[in-house]
Amino acid sequence: MLGWELQPEGLCRGTMCVPVDQEALVREDGLDLRILADALQRPLVTDERHAVAALGASHHDRGDALASLEAPDFTLPDLDGNLHSLSDHQGKKVLLVAYASW
Repeated sequence: MLGWELQPEGLCRGTMCVPVDQEALVREDGLDLRILADALQRPLVTDERHAVAALGASHHDRGDALASLEAPDFTLPDLDGNLHSLSDHQGKKVLLVAYASW
């Protein structure tokens, strides 16, 4: 489970342990991901029809990223299919525009 192990202290990865209610977390068919997400303070999105779940970054991690004022690197194609990375323009002024119809 991504490096996490269930220990008597809780859910642990390396030296970090998150206390969890193990009786509520562990079910016959696996883990209750809502309890896991709450314990890790991460948002959870699930699609039960397709049996897919994803945990997002914690609000602490997102807050740190926003406070740094640095956009994460990404690569996208232009209209001709040529790839461009944000890091290609490091040290230059860049305008990022994001649009979503929803």
